[in-house]
Amino acid sequence: MARYTGAVCRLCRREGEKLFLKGDRCYSEKCSLNHRAYGPGQHGQGRKKSSEYGLQLRAKQKARSFYGVSEKQFHHYFEVAERKNGVTGDNLLRILESRLDNVVYRTGFASSRAEARQLVGHGHFEVNGHRVDIASYLLRAGDEVTLCEKSKGLEKMKTIIEANASRPVPAWCDVDRDKCSVKIVNLPEREQIEVPVEEQLIVEFYSK
Repeated sequence: MARYTGAVCRLCRREGEKLFLKGDRCYSEKCSLNHRAYGPGQHGQGRKKSSEYGLQLRAKQKARSFYGVSEKQFHHYFEVAERKNGVTGDNLLRILESRLDNVVYRTGFASSRAEARQLVGHGHFEVNGHRVDIASYLLRAGDEVTLCEKSKGLEKMKTIIEANASRPVPAWCDVDRDKCSVKIVNLPEREQIEVPVEEQLIVEFYSK
């Protein structure tokens, strides 16, 4: 599956706000938005015209960049969200938040979603006692994510967990740092999802 492999700081500059794609760097003075708070490329500082379609497209692209998913995957999530009961936009964000790589990142077991995808892909995590190496694996209420026993002794994992120990944990996750585990208490409600995205614009984009 195709994935963006360019400089991720360009994505933040394109949206004009931090998407926290590079972990600790995003919180430091090295963040590119602190030095170049304008779009990338030779026309980055030019005048911007935003049509209704343009706003909807940017909302969709921002959500894709934020969660690090491909266009095909994102569209599939929207179709699933549309078939579910409830508000489509809320359903979409709930699906994205329930991805295994997102939960690993949100709970401080990785410094960025990209790092979380890599750690999951290398088989460092188990779900309900079974090793899962698929970053897009969707978790459900009651699932328990645990760092594999062998991985607990790795210096890299200890450093990552220690560095992110102070990160706020979502209310819908119950983290036990001693056991290096996360329990999904419930799937998040919209007010529990802190993302810089207007999901209604995404719904309008795909509803044309």
